[in-house]
Amino acid sequence: MSRKVLLVDDDAAVRDAVSQTLELADLEPVTANSFVAAKDFITPEFDGVILSDLRMPGRDGFHLLSFTRSQDEDLPVILLTGEGDIPTAMKAVGQGAFDFLEKPCAPADLLAVLERALKTRGLVLDNRRLRTLIATGDPAARMLFGASQLAEGLRARVRRVAVTDTEVLVTGAPGTGISKVAEVIHLCSPRSKAPFVKRAAAGLDAGALNAALAAGRTGSLFIDEITQMPAQAQLVLMEALETGAETRIIAGSNRDLAACVEAGQLNSELYYRLEVTPVRIPPLSERPEDIPTLFRHYVAQASEQAGLSAPDITPQVVAGLMARDWPGNARALMSEAMRFSLGLAEDVAPDTALGLAEQMAQVEQSLLEQALRRAEGKATVAAQALKLPRKTFYDKLARYGIRAENYRLE
Repeated sequence: MSRKVLLVDDDAAVRDAVSQTLELADLEPVTANSFVAAKDFITPEFDGVILSDLRMPGRDGFHLLSFTRSQDEDLPVILLTGEGDIPTAMKAVGQGAFDFLEKPCAPADLLAVLERALKTRGLVLDNRRLRTLIATGDPAARMLFGASQLAEGLRARVRRVAVTDTEVLVTGAPGTGISKVAEVIHLCSPRSKAPFVKRAAAGLDAGALNAALAAGRTGSLFIDEITQMPAQAQLVLMEALETGAETRIIAGSNRDLAACVEAGQLNSELYYRLEVTPVRIPPLSERPEDIPTLFRHYVAQASEQAGLSAPDITPQVVAGLMARDWPGNARALMSEAMRFSLGLAEDVAPDTALGLAEQMAQVEQSLLEQALRRAEGKATVAAQALKLPRKTFYDKLARYGIRAENYRLE
């Protein structure tokens, strides 16, 4: 993630002081004393964020904000305001500013906002790179969504595994999309033009297995929930692999395979053969930042299929989604998106009576609660996960009446 901060302020003493604070936090300040001096840095390719004084001679922070949004509306602009300028700064937020801070501001508060803005910028640029990959026909980018590091890691793993042409074992919790990942592996492989055959392992006897292998000849055969394959068929599959089957095998399971081997449900030799090239799909609980991205995609897809206009996804809706655990993973999120598209998802219906500040507060509260839930009530761990100073984190808990001890396991 880039660490660049374009610092725009006509006061040299302020520029020097803020630059020192940024450098001590391992950030990379790029300084400018006016909008004119900063203008050339403000492009869609700039991978950092902008920190600008609101009141400057000539072209002020409002002009800088307007210009920035005309170049790249997703480039975060954080404004520094003097005493008495809070209403003006709030107006700027309404016009697209990422956030504002009152001068003089505590370094911890400044750095927390900058870290959040840099992360947002990184996700935006990652999404753009993914869209570029989609345009070039990359099946992993086209079919596996999410902007988190785990999502990108999954796509990279799928691409690497696809070209090896070995057997593959795809694992993940229920609803993570094992079958879909298996198909993407096939589409990313040199066998992509050949058949992709899918079969459920349950009831797949030796005869049916041989027929499936023949149907997938020169292509791929995906066997869903490999642990449910009859014992005799497992032996037939093992023999086919040892003799060099012309069909690539991609097996899937959401079970503890080592335990299934111990229980005699899965042939140990078959397991160790498949485990050489594993692909694990991370659940949503490990990558909650992907929930809004996935939900927006599913809503757009469901609305198009239903011939409807996609409803607005407000910060309140995102807050409601982020506050849930999603044990059903992507499949459950997709179902929720379908209900939302049809106006049937009452628990995430937008409240149009709330203003921007109230909706953003709901999102912030849900993120704090989720971080505490994942950290099992350990406030220090939760603060670190959100990249917030402890004092700032506790101040926010107090603001929303959140008690960390309520999230501790008994």
